[in-house]
Amino acid sequence: MKPVNNKEETLALLRQVAEGRVDPQAALARLRLVPFSDLGYAKVDHHRALRQGVGEVVYGRGKTKEQVAGILQNLAENGARNVLVTRIAPDVAGYLAGQGVALHYHPIPQLGVALPGDAPPAVGHVVVASGGTSDMAVCEEAALTAETLGSCVTRLYDVGVAGLHRLLAHLETLTQARVIIAVAGMEGALASVLAGLVDCPVIAVPTSVGYGASFGGLAALLSMLNACAGGVSVVNIDNGFGAGFLADRINRMPGPD
Repeated sequence: MKPVNNKEETLALLRQVAEGRVDPQAALARLRLVPFSDLGYAKVDHHRALRQGVGEVVYGRGKTKEQVAGILQNLAENGARNVLVTRIAPDVAGYLAGQGVALHYHPIPQLGVALPGDAPPAVGHVVVASGGTSDMAVCEEAALTAETLGSCVTRLYDVGVAGLHRLLAHLETLTQARVIIAVAGMEGALASVLAGLVDCPVIAVPTSVGYGASFGGLAALLSMLNACAGGVSVVNIDNGFGAGFLADRINRMPGPD
């Protein structure tokens, strides 16, 4: 008996009960199936999409390649598709391919989309802007996360405040965004500048890019937390995934009537 793993499957099952095509007791049995698999080293959550609208994301760093493969194989057996796998090195991606795990791997952010299936239709407009090219790995983690979840994403890279004209050249694109992700290291000023130009939320991502006094991104983090422009929220240092996930949530919120 196949478990119910997401909202769409749950609604379909309930409609079948309402139409008399499925016995209520049989439906209850499906809904009561164990919502996670205990692999010993991981408890794989199969009801994440049912609760949160998005299935489980696999954080690869710190896991062995065998553990990542085992988690993905278990997700595949339970019908998961388009699973984000973050922070996996190229050798782990190669191992997964050798184990027969379908994976679209992106080497710059070291992010993969496993078990590819039909992509959700792209909606809204998320802009990912970077202070410099050195921030691209974090930018791509954010952009690919939002795209995989179903957001339409525009990338504006190397538009930092050292050459403000580069940013202002894209003002029309910026003002059409529903949410902007500002990714910057050094002094992290990009987020405050962007928030002063647009009327949408700005998600600031400090990166560990910078010289010694940047303290591995701490200087950018503190600058963004102290942004003088309103409408700025801040995620952790180098947390492109968190920014992309949050941006997709904001992007999907209903607009004004």
